[in-house]
Amino acid sequence: MRHIIGILLQNESGALLRVAGLFSNRGYNIESLSVATTDDATVSRITLVTTGSEAAIQQIVAQLNKLIDVLAVDDMTSGDHLERELVLVKLRVAAGRREALARQVAQAGGRVLNEAPDSTIVELCASEAEATRFMREAAQFGPLLEVVRSGTLGISRRAGRLGLDEAG
Repeated sequence: MRHIIGILLQNESGALLRVAGLFSNRGYNIESLSVATTDDATVSRITLVTTGSEAAIQQIVAQLNKLIDVLAVDDMTSGDHLERELVLVKLRVAAGRREALARQVAQAGGRVLNEAPDSTIVELCASEAEATRFMREAAQFGPLLEVVRSGTLGISRRAGRLGLDEAG
């Protein structure tokens, strides 16, 4: 089963390596990884996507909580949450098909960022499944020259912040 795990950790050298090492040492693949500082420059937020059984993920979460740099861990998969991914796609589109592509992009909730004689760059922020579907549809307008995906970002709909109760 696919799991989205949110992790708050101290923004220190080697902290991300220790988290990634925990997964590789147990033979689990990280399918998506996004890391950035939070509103507190000393704390980073990781959103990580992996697959595994419920029992295996519970064990990984328990091991993550034991790492000294880790402040909080949440497997958001079973709870109500939002997930999004940013996708940038560069395509070669014939001039006569650009208008149709622009309509397709707008219908998907994206936008055209750049039109050059030899390529068009579009942006979409959507779920992983919607982003994948969009790329398949966009490829009908011309060859995909380049695809850049941010990886999944996830946030719980519960009140409060990861690692803090509702009052935090």
